[in-house]
Amino acid sequence: MDRHLEKKANHTALIWVPEPINEKPIKLSYGKLYNDVNKFANVLKNLGVRKGDVVCIYLPLIPEVIISMLACARIGAIHNIVFSAFSSQALKARIEDGKAKILITADGYYRKREKEDLKKKTDEAVNGTKLKKIIFVKRFKSNIKLRKNEAWYHELMKNASEYCELAIVDSEHPLFILYTSGTTGKPKGIIHDTGGYAVQSYYTTKWNFNLKDDDIMWCTADIGWITGHTYLCYGPLLNGLTTLMYEGSPDYPDQGRFWKIINEHKVNVFYTAPTALRLFRLWGDKWIPKKLESLKILGTVGEPIDKETWLWYFDKIGHKNLPIIDTWWQTETGTHMINSLPGIGPFIPGVAGKSFPGTRHGVVDDKGGLLKKGKGWLVQLPPFAPAMLRGVWGDKEKYKEKYWTLNEKPIKFYITGDSAIQYGKGIIRILGRSDDVIKVAGHRLSTAEIEDAVHDHYLVGDVAVVSKPDTLKGEAIVVFARLKNIAMDEEKTKEEINDIILKGIGPIAKPKEIYFVDDLPKTRSGKIMRRILKALLRQEPLGELSTIVNPECIEKIKKSLNLS
Repeated sequence: MDRHLEKKANHTALIWVPEPINEKPIKLSYGKLYNDVNKFANVLKNLGVRKGDVVCIYLPLIPEVIISMLACARIGAIHNIVFSAFSSQALKARIEDGKAKILITADGYYRKREKEDLKKKTDEAVNGTKLKKIIFVKRFKSNIKLRKNEAWYHELMKNASEYCELAIVDSEHPLFILYTSGTTGKPKGIIHDTGGYAVQSYYTTKWNFNLKDDDIMWCTADIGWITGHTYLCYGPLLNGLTTLMYEGSPDYPDQGRFWKIINEHKVNVFYTAPTALRLFRLWGDKWIPKKLESLKILGTVGEPIDKETWLWYFDKIGHKNLPIIDTWWQTETGTHMINSLPGIGPFIPGVAGKSFPGTRHGVVDDKGGLLKKGKGWLVQLPPFAPAMLRGVWGDKEKYKEKYWTLNEKPIKFYITGDSAIQYGKGIIRILGRSDDVIKVAGHRLSTAEIEDAVHDHYLVGDVAVVSKPDTLKGEAIVVFARLKNIAMDEEKTKEEINDIILKGIGPIAKPKEIYFVDDLPKTRSGKIMRRILKALLRQEPLGELSTIVNPECIEKIKKSLNLS
């Protein structure tokens, strides 16, 4: 905040768009945001928060989440943001593991017109914890009675002084902890430092999106994920730009909401997930306006993008005139690591590109040997990027074991956990998590590669490929596909999909089963939860379901599998 006050005090820092269409957007200037951050930093200090203390934030996409993050950073406290759609059990686990002193949350938020109750989940989560204070932001006009150790955000802000001295911290001082959304077992608390993370957040935002002083950037990710941390909050604000935040669902009040927001607020950079783009494709082109003139740069994040979706994005949203920045990175890396730079490229559908300037990546075989070309495990080579994780909260051994060991042997490279193809000249295609690999009759097949092939069928909207045990081949391939709203011959469509796979990959990748379903289980950020499909096929426990936004689809899939 401080670095922009002299020249940009009146420049808009944040545009907040509420989901209800009868509520007006809120714009905060850099000057206003600075004042609110200082006041809330003093609120935290008055409640006993000191440098190095952990503050847990369980807030939806509302302006106070940005204010809370920056207030923590201002006094050297470590923020630990928990995705607001997580369950009370998930919240409690993160409060306890992080040893949080304060919890900042809200009474709720809007999602598809419905009021989501955060107070109830918070009450369940905090029971038995050692929290000193719980602060609630009032999103609704509710008459909730707070307990003795609870307070309203707006009441605490009333009497807070307007200037808080910046805490001076070492560059390696932790800025935040962010827990990975582990599908099984205990989630890992990834630690990111202050200096290195800030430097790389600044440069990746500036260069990858070719941003100018008056540009408006919209990263659609939730703040509870690393994408929201870096490209909704820190990256744009470090650059003195305007960041846009939307509270709600992309289909409220209709399926054209995102495009209306872009045109209304003249968004220049649109950064979203491939799963969201596939959803937009399914909804049809009728929702897309003829002109999206403000857009300059398109971006994708979160998973590999298939060729068909890339081409649709380029054609329908970019009008064949805008670069698509397909970014690869992780919670652990903190910022972008592999992508194509605008104006430089190479722009190849489904291919992430090259290492961000100043970083180096390679692909290794099972023994850790670097490949000039071919498929293997993606690694980062030294010297390591400044934004890289600094450890796993409270578990040094996990850090060594997870990121610096290949096949139980120490390695001098950072192990990303992703499989990839090295094409030569530094060009890398990401195939997906290395644990998203199916071994059929001794052959390792990437699920992303098979999904990419299935997407080539004109009727396929969303697809997920998983495996099931097979007595002959070890594992068999199973395809779950959500089709576009078009009448079709089911058996003929299955044959056509099989033909595409046979031609594109080979007979080894032919699915044993293909299921057409109404929907696929997804997180709020749009990621398909393949582990649930795998568990259904194997008739195993489904595990944690708190992050699913469409749990009703599970019963329908069970019927398709004749399990109910």
